[in-house]
Amino acid sequence: MNRPPRWMAPLFAVLGAGTVPWTVYLSLTLPDHARTHNYRLAWVGFDVMLILAMLLTAFLAWRGRPLAGQAAGCTATMLIVDAWFDVTTSGRHDLSLAILLAVLAELPLAGLCAWIALLVQRQKSATGAG
Repeated sequence: MNRPPRWMAPLFAVLGAGTVPWTVYLSLTLPDHARTHNYRLAWVGFDVMLILAMLLTAFLAWRGRPLAGQAAGCTATMLIVDAWFDVTTSGRHDLSLAILLAVLAELPLAGLCAWIALLVQRQKSATGAG
């Protein structure tokens, strides 16, 4: 079975720990409200990337490629991020719809994608493929 390189765990532990002070700093200094340029571009661009992740997952699964699990894991992550930002950036009028979409669509689909990623990884481990 292929294992991650030994340096990977300490590197990501340091990166995660190093991000804590930055996050605390941002929580203390960022404004609660902000007007921004390219707001539409940011959201549409993210949704295009999400569509591409879903299509890549579908293509790899259709072709029977083991990378479908990794693509599904990426798609799950993007769906969770999408739900988070949809809910946290929605105004009063859009908040109910954002929560509804998160609970009924984005998060269940993210769970399905995560389950697929885990299933593919287990199959790869059982066959010794990685």
